Formats: sequence, C-alpha cells, structure tokens
Amino acid sequence: MSHSYVRGNWHNSKETTPIILAKSCHDLDILRWMVGKPCKKVSAFGDLKWFKKENKPEGATPRCTDGCSVEKECPYSALKIYYRERQRNYVFDLPEDTDKQAEAVLNYLKTTNYGRCVYQMDNDQPDHYITNLQFEDGITAAFSMEAFTSYEGRRTRILGSHGDIVGDMSKFVYTNFLTKEETVFELNSDSHGGGDWNLASDWVKAVSQQNPDLLSSTIDASVESHIIGFTAENSRLEGQTKNVIL
Repeated sequence: MSHSYVRGNWHNSKETTPIILAKSCHDLDILRWMVGKPCKKVSAFGDLKWFKKENKPEGATPRCTDGCSVEKECPYSALKIYYRERQRNYVFDLPEDTDKQAEAVLNYLKTTNYGRCVYQMDNDQPDHYITNLQFEDGITAAFSMEAFTSYEGRRTRILGSHGDIVGDMSKFVYTNFLTKEETVFELNSDSHGGGDWNLASDWVKAVSQQNPDLLSSTIDASVESHIIGFTAENSRLEGQTKNVIL
C-alpha cells in the first residue's frame, strides 16, 4: 500500500484511477468469472484513514532521509524498505555495478516520491475498501481490500450448500460438509498464483489454432468487471447502492 498507493505511481486517483481498479480489477475479474453471471448491484464503503497529515508522528520530516527522529520506529520508513532491506528496488534504474547501487538508491530517496514521508504525500487513495456485490439469481459476494495486513496477496472463501473452499494464492482446500473430507489443490507459483503464465499460454494456443474456445475468459468479461469497479467507486463516493448498468 505505502509503496504503490501512497508514494507510488497510483497514489492520486484523480491523476490515475481509483484504487478499486488500479489494485483490485483482478479481484473483480475473478469474482465475475467464478460466479459466471452478471453483477446487478454494488454497495461500497471506505476512505483514507491513516496515511494523511493528521497522523504524522511528532518529529517526522518531509523525507525519511532528512534526519527524521522517528524513522527507525516507522514500519513505512523508506530507508528501511528500499535502502536497508532493498525491497521493491525494481522501480529504480540502478547501475549494473552492485557496489554503486546503495548510493543510487539513497539518491533516489532524496529526489523522488519513494523517499517522502507517507504522512506528507498528496495521496488520496482509500486504505480500506469494502464492496458488496449482488449478482443475477441472488448470488452475493463480499470483497475487502485492506492496506493493513501482515501478509500480501489474496485470501478467498467460496461458500456452498454442501462444502466450502478456502485458500490463498498458493493453495486451496475444499471441505465436504457431510464427510468432513478435505481435498487440497496446490497452485503453480508466480506473482499471481500461476495465473500469468496460464493466461499467456491459453492466448498463444488460441491465436495459433484460431480457436477462441481455448480462452478461459474474454475481453467482454474484463470490460464488465471494470464497469463494476467504476460503479463501486460511485457508490462509495455517493453513499448509495448502485445498479450496475452494462
């Protein structure tokens, strides 16, 4: 959250896009694909609660490199994330010489948004966002996008009449209500639970064989999920349940 939506390229919804689309278009895609029916109504809530000037700790400086007195106590410290732990350094154009990379990172933190205090940015993206969706035939889904978790990725629960499925981006467990038997599904590993390579593979096969039936989803479904996202944002801003108009 602090990397992409407070300091990063998508920190301002007016200059880019609402976070429900910038971050969560994948999730809306997944929900629409799993349900297999159109979404009819959306109700969304959430706002920017923590990453704002009112919550700036006493002694915090505009940049983490400015001698901030609380930098070492801050979990969002740019020095901690990018310099000491070298996380997410892919956003920087670093020299090939590894001996020069530390100095380059430090310079980026002194000159770009990635070194600014998370409480003193011009960000407006919500850091918590809840969306309730009603699909055709009375099927309902609840989606929650939360900045403050100890883990990354997605947690999913599918609740049925004879069993449920619970899992994350690496494993799903199906439990039969009658027998209590559990069936475990392990997923391939990449940044999207194996989805990236499988989507690319399906697309190459479909193009090479000129057979759209080989695609697991369509552009129409993605357009529909984006409409759901824009409708959710309107619902959040206006405080009303909105009909999804396709």
